[in-house]
Amino acid sequence: MLPLAGTDAGRVQLDVGAGGDTTMELDRAAEAAVFGRLEAAADDGERFSVLSEEVGRRSFGADFPLVLVDPVDGSLNAKQGLPFFGIMLALLDGPTVAETAVGCVVNLVSGEPWTAIRGQGAWRSGRPVVVQPPQESGGIQLLGLESSPRALGAARPLVERSSKIRILGSMALSIAHTAAGGFDAFCAPIPMRVFDMTASLLVLAETGGVASDIRGTPLGALTCTLETRTTLLCAPNLELHSAALKSLGQIE
Repeated sequence: MLPLAGTDAGRVQLDVGAGGDTTMELDRAAEAAVFGRLEAAADDGERFSVLSEEVGRRSFGADFPLVLVDPVDGSLNAKQGLPFFGIMLALLDGPTVAETAVGCVVNLVSGEPWTAIRGQGAWRSGRPVVVQPPQESGGIQLLGLESSPRALGAARPLVERSSKIRILGSMALSIAHTAAGGFDAFCAPIPMRVFDMTASLLVLAETGGVASDIRGTPLGALTCTLETRTTLLCAPNLELHSAALKSLGQIE
């Protein structure tokens, strides 16, 4: 898939995928590679279903476990040749965010994997995630933001109370870096697909991070479908999450 990044061949438009976005050759090639591995597992006797951004839901003999697949998270970066995009995989033993059993996000440029197992921990490149402490207590020094222009306006109170902002263009990787303390907070103030967040939210939870919508409502009860959307506010600890909610005017 990497040879297609930033090329005209990778940007060839094919169709509209199950998630509603236009599928391009780069998306198709990445998904084909993932499905090749999943089909091999099914041939070996595994029974599961797959929900993919491009082809939708496909059964391999059982409704659950359910494998969520976003073959290129940050696909605009990939298509434009910007070197920050990844693949997202999550394994669910039920339909909701809280039932995510395993999460994996891999930076396809650096090869760095982020993995988590519910109740057992989270790992970065095979080592337990080390959460770096904030530069200052109680304030948002570095804010990560979802990449649409509307997000800047919707998150304006938080933006104005943050020292610096980074917009990286891959939500799955941005949440993972938040789990490690790279961001003091990450915010998607415009509703985004829960599907795209699921694996990274498990990484965040297993490192002691906190996630909610921008009103402070937990996300665990949300169903993991291509249609379910939510705003997102996450931070590596409760203190920073509370500071971000306060900046958004949600708590006193």
